Amino acid sequence: MGFELRDHTADIAVSATGDSLESVFAAVADGLAAASCDEIPAETGDRFSLSVTAESREALLFDYLDELIYLRDTRAELPVDHRVDSIAGPASADGSSADGKPDDWHLEASARGVPLAAVDAREVKAVTYSEMRLERVGEGEPGGWEAYVVFDV
Repeated sequence: MGFELRDHTADIAVSATGDSLESVFAAVADGLAAASCDEIPAETGDRFSLSVTAESREALLFDYLDELIYLRDTRAELPVDHRVDSIAGPASADGSSADGKPDDWHLEASARGVPLAAVDAREVKAVTYSEMRLERVGEGEPGGWEAYVVFDV
């Protein structure tokens, strides 16, 4: 599991891998934090929980990252040390519930909020759908996930 920052015209991109969907989401979020500052204090800030719901797996990744940026701005804390505890998708193969309405994807996660005053933070303005990619890689076990996300800076 990990991430790599990549240069991107007027933006910054994060390429991440993980052995599970939860670990690749957390790795992308860690990449967002790394793009926001050069050094993250190890023991500063308290953990907080968050939940996100979206209509698709890719929208869940987008909305999760968007929520982290929103929380950074409203809490004046940089979310770091991301843990994605669970991701649940539609119960049926076609993505709909028994009543025919689409089932949503849901994420439960936590992060540590480092006060912005404690870091020399750069502003990452927004997550974008531009070039976003989230896909399963490898056949069978162990397999894994790859993600690529571009952020507007």
